Amino acid sequence: MPVSTEVVEVAGAHPALAACEFAGLELRNRFALAPMTRVSATEDGRATQEMAEYYEAFAEGGFGLLITEGTYTDTAFSQGYLHQPGITDEAQAAAWRPVVDRAHAAGARVVLQLMHAGAVAQGNRFSDRAVGPSAVRPLGEQLTKYRGSGRWPVPLEMTRRQIAEAVHGFAAAAVRARDAGFDGVEIHAANGYLLDQFLTPYTNLRTDGYGGDVEERSRLVREVTAEVRGATGPGFVVGVRFSQGKINDPSWRWPGGDAEAGVVFTAAASAGADYLHLAGSGRDWFPGEAPDGPSLPSLARKATGLPVIANGGLHRDAVARRVLDERHADVLAIGTGALANPDLPRRVAEGADRAPFDPRMLEPLATLGNARVSTHA
Repeated sequence: MPVSTEVVEVAGAHPALAACEFAGLELRNRFALAPMTRVSATEDGRATQEMAEYYEAFAEGGFGLLITEGTYTDTAFSQGYLHQPGITDEAQAAAWRPVVDRAHAAGARVVLQLMHAGAVAQGNRFSDRAVGPSAVRPLGEQLTKYRGSGRWPVPLEMTRRQIAEAVHGFAAAAVRARDAGFDGVEIHAANGYLLDQFLTPYTNLRTDGYGGDVEERSRLVREVTAEVRGATGPGFVVGVRFSQGKINDPSWRWPGGDAEAGVVFTAAASAGADYLHLAGSGRDWFPGEAPDGPSLPSLARKATGLPVIANGGLHRDAVARRVLDERHADVLAIGTGALANPDLPRRVAEGADRAPFDPRMLEPLATLGNARVSTHA
């Protein structure tokens, strides 16, 4: 697919507007749409016409890369939310094709995020029980904007067979994504979902080789990444997303600091990841706010040699410019700033005003029908 130069022509104004090669993908700029849960699929997990139009708006607005919302990978325990999209069979895969086709037609590359909710599942049509690395109740309460209420129940501790089935689910889902035309997949190992639960010592109390020190807790990330890489073959992009904070514990930080982060990043890289995606804020990467060491994205680049996406607060020009100029990351993933401005790259190129994010867009539910994405300031 040829790379559109529609936005690149004014690349001198902002480093994010320059075309680039990222993990083998030719991107028209360094702006990516961050993955955001919108719980607007059909009840049986198929992407809809409304979703195709939603993603198309960002592609037409100039984003070089689109990363979809987390998509469940199997018909056992991976689904986390009611009306979450899946890619567990051909019907669900086929429903994603209009999303891919519209994104490509508008000049964007598109990656499907693969997600297993694990213990923080709060809406699974296949099971009334959640699973996790250990039988530890998640902190906090379920998310009302995703149709949840009350405390999370105590999950079942996953058996070795269930772990193997989850790994296979990621790999099979990745193959369906490849065959549906996606440019790649992103393995969700962040934000307190299953793979992150295995990485986290207070949710992973296992003693069977999947728990223990950080090397052992990283085992599932390595296995999933290797299986996805092997199943999809060369030329198909595989990324992995990490974060320290979680949906139910936003202040959590890796207890081992930079050394632990390096082990986690290397686990994905050694298993065949093409890029890493770091979600967070503050010390996680913002230049000038990490006096005691490197930012996490720059640490990831140094530890692995892989290109890195940074996500969190990067709709702010001063921060975005320095993240790129100082080579903390290669691509900027924009979340709520993109919801408020689906044409953000064009606005940056033109020096136009940008609309502030209105939290009511995600209230009372984070659905597409709750509040239309506006392209007007």
